[in-house]
Amino acid sequence: MKTLYLKYKDFIMEVIHFGMVGVINTLIGWLIMAVLYNLIHMNYWLSSGISYFIGSVFSYHANAKLTFKVESRDRWLPWRFAINIIVCYLVSFSVAKPLVTWLLEVSGLSAGGVFSQALFDNIAMIFGMGIFIVMNFFGQKLFVFRTGKHKNGEA
Repeated sequence: MKTLYLKYKDFIMEVIHFGMVGVINTLIGWLIMAVLYNLIHMNYWLSSGISYFIGSVFSYHANAKLTFKVESRDRWLPWRFAINIIVCYLVSFSVAKPLVTWLLEVSGLSAGGVFSQALFDNIAMIFGMGIFIVMNFFGQKLFVFRTGKHKNGEA
């Protein structure tokens, strides 16, 4: 067990740090999304989009320093981060509504109009957040803050 831990220690620590940043980011993001959707009555896409934009600024700085310990000043880093966030956001929130619809139909909970549109959208936003978290971790690890040798020999 110790050998396995030592082999994957860096990855485990990245997951833990990403999780800690993610918990803070998720709480802030959900609060913003819930206020915009439920109190200000913005639509699904606008409320989640604004929330993710604000959270992404925090996440970029926190994950660069704390999680992936990036010290390079790669000029493409912010662009890779933005592309990752946009792709993860569009995929996760596009998948969330159909997934929740399917889950409610399969479970039989969609019959009889049990869920209001607002409750349905809130459930879909929670599912979207879950999908986003998984995609975003691997996108940041493998695409944004990747490490290794580049063509010019820089790490």
